[in-house]
Amino acid sequence: MPLHQPGKPKPRRPATPSVPETHKGARTVGKPLRLVLRTPQQTHRLGQCVGALLRGGEVIALFGELGTGKTSLVRGMADGLLADSAAVSSPTFTLIHEYRGRLPLIHTDLYRLTASQLDDTGLGDYLDGHTVVAIEWADRWREGLPADRLEVCLAHRLPAARQAILTATGPSSARLLTELRTSLSRPRPTRVVRQTRVQSSRPRRASH
Repeated sequence: MPLHQPGKPKPRRPATPSVPETHKGARTVGKPLRLVLRTPQQTHRLGQCVGALLRGGEVIALFGELGTGKTSLVRGMADGLLADSAAVSSPTFTLIHEYRGRLPLIHTDLYRLTASQLDDTGLGDYLDGHTVVAIEWADRWREGLPADRLEVCLAHRLPAARQAILTATGPSSARLLTELRTSLSRPRPTRVVRQTRVQSSRPRRASH
């Protein structure tokens, strides 16, 4: 089932999301991509499409209330990276999970961390230009987010759907967003080729 991009045809204006479209102070590059995700499978598919387009070094900053699908989207990203998506879970207590696919994927959840604890996670060490980093509750890391990132704001949308707003803040994320628009506009999205997946490493614990 294709993801719905508002505007073709133009639907009723969706309810205003309860999260900001961009992180405070972020420089927006190009026009945000707005999507309505009507099922959890569509959230997974969006993540899968993003994962299939990643080249390495991208930071995906996830914003949204509890239950808006942040972890589901990361699970889809792992699928698109040919990692073991079934192993993806919320890293609320272990803080940092690492998964191995065609690119390394770091998944972190900052929900329970204070500003002082963030300094002890070593998260900045993964911003190496090769590792893909997906950050849930990215608003907790205001000072550490790189200038170039793809922001994904998720919000509940009545009756049971979710709204996603994807925003680029630099050249790399703008390239990713442009390619994502093209991928989603195809009548039938390109299927991700199933390959032997690399066994994911055990969750990596960060001291705090």
